[in-house]
Amino acid sequence: MTAKNRPAVLVIDDEIQIRRLLRFALEEEGYAVYEAKSGQEGLTAAVYRRPDVIILDLGLPDMEGIELLRRLREWSKVPVLILSVRQDVQEKVAALDLGADDYLTKPFHPGELVARMRVILRRSPVEPEEPVFESGQLRIDFLSRKVMVNGKEVHLTATEYTLLRVLTQHEGRIVTHRQLLREVWGPHAEDRSQYLRVYMNHLRKKIEADATQPRLIKTEPGIGYRMMSEKI
Repeated sequence: MTAKNRPAVLVIDDEIQIRRLLRFALEEEGYAVYEAKSGQEGLTAAVYRRPDVIILDLGLPDMEGIELLRRLREWSKVPVLILSVRQDVQEKVAALDLGADDYLTKPFHPGELVARMRVILRRSPVEPEEPVFESGQLRIDFLSRKVMVNGKEVHLTATEYTLLRVLTQHEGRIVTHRQLLREVWGPHAEDRSQYLRVYMNHLRKKIEADATQPRLIKTEPGIGYRMMSEKI
């Protein structure tokens, strides 16, 4: 089997011994293995290496693995297997809620890890993904978290960026008021629709050519909002 048609695994772990062990075990099973020893290095490798699956440690030197997972899920559905010494149930639940596909604690048996990966890969997406969203004059680079309108960078607050990200993740589909409130402000904000109106108004003023006649973010009266795909 050539390197081109072998399934690719990206291992993000700062322990060189773990990376060596995983490389040996996975290459024996026919996988192509790439390594990253920090969170930022891992995010960059996820873009350029296009792995079929990621093995992620939660304790990285520059960012928490949970934060890396959160940022990765802004643009990618690549399967993620958490491999960590942390056994706290709440941390496991948080990782799975954020989009991890499985969670394995250290120490582990390589055979079990490989078996879990086979299960993950059987249900993994096959579509190539880009960390960039473009619609009309809007361009979002999820890796650098830069938002551009007509080629110029636009500053968004953290809340505005999260609101925009959720809408782009559901491009072309209606996202209800309740879903937006829950995903942007949390599960206890579902009845605070005024938040949504205010921030949607701010966001449209920054990214729309005419905020009074929006073309990118359409209002679905009484239901929610829809991010449109507008080709230049």
